[in-house]
Amino acid sequence: MKDSLTRALAGYRAQFSAFTAGQKVVAIVGTAALLLGGFMVYRWASAPTYAPLYANLSSADASAITQELDSTGVPYQLSDGGNTILVPQDALYQARLDVAGKGLPSSSKAGTDPFANSGIASSDFEQQTNVRMALESDLATTIEHIQGISTAVVHLAIPQKQAFSDNQSPTTASVLVQTDPGASLTPGQVQTIVQLVSSSVDGLDPKNVSVADSTGRVYTNPGADGSDPMMQDQQVAAVQNDLQTKLQAMLDRVVGPGNSTVQVTPVLDFDKKVTDITSYTPDSKNPVSSQTTSEEKYQGPGAANAAGGVVGPDGQLLGANAAGSSASKYDKKATTQDRAIGSTVQRVESTPGQIKSLHIGVAMDAAATKNVPLASIQKLIASTAGVNVPRGDTIQVAQVPFDRSAEAAAQQELQAAQAAQSSASRNDLIRKGALAGVVLLALLLALIKSRKRAKARAEATTYLVEQLREQAAQQQVLEQSNALALEAAEHTPEDDMRDELSALIERQPEDVASLLRGWLTER
Repeated sequence: MKDSLTRALAGYRAQFSAFTAGQKVVAIVGTAALLLGGFMVYRWASAPTYAPLYANLSSADASAITQELDSTGVPYQLSDGGNTILVPQDALYQARLDVAGKGLPSSSKAGTDPFANSGIASSDFEQQTNVRMALESDLATTIEHIQGISTAVVHLAIPQKQAFSDNQSPTTASVLVQTDPGASLTPGQVQTIVQLVSSSVDGLDPKNVSVADSTGRVYTNPGADGSDPMMQDQQVAAVQNDLQTKLQAMLDRVVGPGNSTVQVTPVLDFDKKVTDITSYTPDSKNPVSSQTTSEEKYQGPGAANAAGGVVGPDGQLLGANAAGSSASKYDKKATTQDRAIGSTVQRVESTPGQIKSLHIGVAMDAAATKNVPLASIQKLIASTAGVNVPRGDTIQVAQVPFDRSAEAAAQQELQAAQAAQSSASRNDLIRKGALAGVVLLALLLALIKSRKRAKARAEATTYLVEQLREQAAQQQVLEQSNALALEAAEHTPEDDMRDELSALIERQPEDVASLLRGWLTER
């Protein structure tokens, strides 16, 4: 290993020494640029990824947070004019916990504090205004934590309470939100905002909360009765989709998929009704609260005055002689009792959104359902949807020929697309097979040619080695036979070169053969 490294270094040194001055400068500058580029790439790859720690900070909070990060040794970067602080991604949560432990950031909305200028001499109006501003700021901050909302502004209209007035103006609220690009509020999020704001403000009815976004879209539009048309449409759509799904699933099982279609039109009652029912339940076991008794008695002729008549000047009863001459008796007794009567008051409050009426239309393909009885289908649909005819529900089932042209065209297009895909796959397979065959043929030809060249080199090497050996033997015999003549003759440079060549052939016959083979294979 050490010898190989030494030889490689020696080879590089020899090649560098063979360069010209310009080539040496280019090589040095290129190597330095390559090393510098590699170092910069390493620095870029090893640099930490920064994430926002806090955004929309006030100057005081930004200064306090940077001082805390300096004390803890956490690197940071400032952006957005110093209102946003960035820290490495791996240290984000720990840094946020450390900063929060110091009570930072201290302001909730861009450093505004509604109580900053309040003092002991503040008026009641100023205190109420500060409370309202603080409540608006807290509600806006809470709403901004909802997913999809970037900014929120809350305005509260809280009228002053009047002690001696029966007509009190209601409290109202308006919420303006800015959503993320491409996002919009869902009905659930709108309901969450309405409930959050109405529950946070005393005396605020949810129907008096208005929600809109920065594009001008109004999500809540309460009516005079507090009904929300947006929620009403969603409730109608939910009832319609639920009934259509159930009916379509049943018909697909009965007449087959694609042979029927169902349309349901529900009419919902969104009026809020309150009914009071009072029922009385008399009971003889109840105690007597009051009792009145009246009694009258009449016996004999002397009681004729009680029977009636005209009194004369002497006190006698005129016109009563006949009655006074006969015996008589009169009794009357009446008793009236008042007892407590039990009463039950029942208040029935109907929930808005109940089904007022249903209208169902069913169309079946006449060609596929000609043997299906319509009466049975109509009964099944009425039972499944809960049709109530006295309520005003209607149901209509008809067998009509369906237009299958679109399905036939779609089927033809699908078959054509499948055929084109199969043809493309087959052509692609053929192309790949042909390309693979060409590559294999080229490799085979290269292998055959390489083997031929190797065989030719081996034969040439063998021939040259044999020729060199024969020449060496002849040269040795010739040198031995003419040794005396050569010693006597004059020694020339050509003789020295020949002697060196002979010695080289004897010492390194393989190297000489390789050199001669290279000369022979060159054109």
